[in-house]
Amino acid sequence: MAERTPTSHERATGLPWDASYREGPAPWDVGGPQPAVVRRADAFTGPVLDAGCGSGENALFLAGRGLGVFGVDVAETAIALARERAAERGLTAEFATADALHLADLGRTFPEVLDCGLFHTFDTAEQRAYAESLAAVTERTLFLLCFADEGDDPGPHPVSRAGLAAAFGASTGWRIAAVEPDRIMTRFHANGAAAWFATIRRE
Repeated sequence: MAERTPTSHERATGLPWDASYREGPAPWDVGGPQPAVVRRADAFTGPVLDAGCGSGENALFLAGRGLGVFGVDVAETAIALARERAAERGLTAEFATADALHLADLGRTFPEVLDCGLFHTFDTAEQRAYAESLAAVTERTLFLLCFADEGDDPGPHPVSRAGLAAAFGASTGWRIAAVEPDRIMTRFHANGAAAWFATIRRE
């Protein structure tokens, strides 16, 4: 992967994303797929790009349902973990290190894209750049799970409905089909953190 500019989160913490995976599970690595994805499994027909796939649990869940899945993450340690888990479980899925702000560099497109917990890590300018990056690889539908600014026990970097609309509004070539309250499971929230599950279509 080419040299990249650290994201706002990396600048704020002083650590690269890879550091989250080097010493034990990352806060969002709960040992399985997000329940929000499991409940909506039938919505995925594949092939699917998992943007910010982390250690691969959501991607491997979809692969286990027979879907073609390509997971990308900027953290090389996470990608190595995802490949190990795929091999251990006898599942076929592709994983690669890539910058989510430059997904066109993948040189391919996907009918569906999944984002579980990446969008909310970006600041406002990065969110809009990310939406443009996603547009280059999404043929049909983006499924996005992010921390919400409504509900109990919120997570860091909560996103508002207005924030989603600003990044994926009609003028951007996207259409938000649905935004539903949900939960994101983490290692620090007993019952998950308040979240939005958004279904966003390419226009």
